[in-house]
Amino acid sequence: MKKIPVILLAAGQSQRMGGADKLIQKIDGVPLLRRMAQIAEPVGPVIVALPPAPHPRYEVLKGLDVLTEPIPNASEGMNASLRGALTRVPQKADAVMVLLSDLPELTSDDLLAVSQSMISHPHNLIWRGATNDGKPGHPVIFHHSLFPQLSELSGDSGAQAVVRNNIDRLHLQILPNQNALMDLDTPEEWAIWQAKRAK
Repeated sequence: MKKIPVILLAAGQSQRMGGADKLIQKIDGVPLLRRMAQIAEPVGPVIVALPPAPHPRYEVLKGLDVLTEPIPNASEGMNASLRGALTRVPQKADAVMVLLSDLPELTSDDLLAVSQSMISHPHNLIWRGATNDGKPGHPVIFHHSLFPQLSELSGDSGAQAVVRNNIDRLHLQILPNQNALMDLDTPEEWAIWQAKRAK
């Protein structure tokens, strides 16, 4: 299967974490951001959108074969990160996978399943992970013909506008359980999730 670049969006501020950085919270001893970069590596080259250095998130990525892209205007929202990281994607790339960095249930197999769906559903332009009950989630792969639309996005809505504009060319790939949507935004959510994993 042909590899495609992965944009890992990690320039947000974790505003609901009470001063902690959720992307540095550890799962099985590995910071969440490092874990997400590692599960993305089998798909293709990983480009991580980050706050400007110095920042602790750079440290947790040390030793990994990833590109880091500082986003000076990250406060604008998610699309500043998407635009910035997209400049590092080769124009000859067939597609790009966009991945949030705070989805701890996702696995490499999940990402590869969405990537594989490009082959099984070649007439689509967007391939997206979904929960086991069909709710759209992550990751999301965009065909290279949509790169210009992605590069024009602004604000914090993510690429939802591009998805809506191409809804008739969207394939949803069902992933296990709630993997495609399960995120952790507060210390309380982290504590509950960790307690469930410990059982």
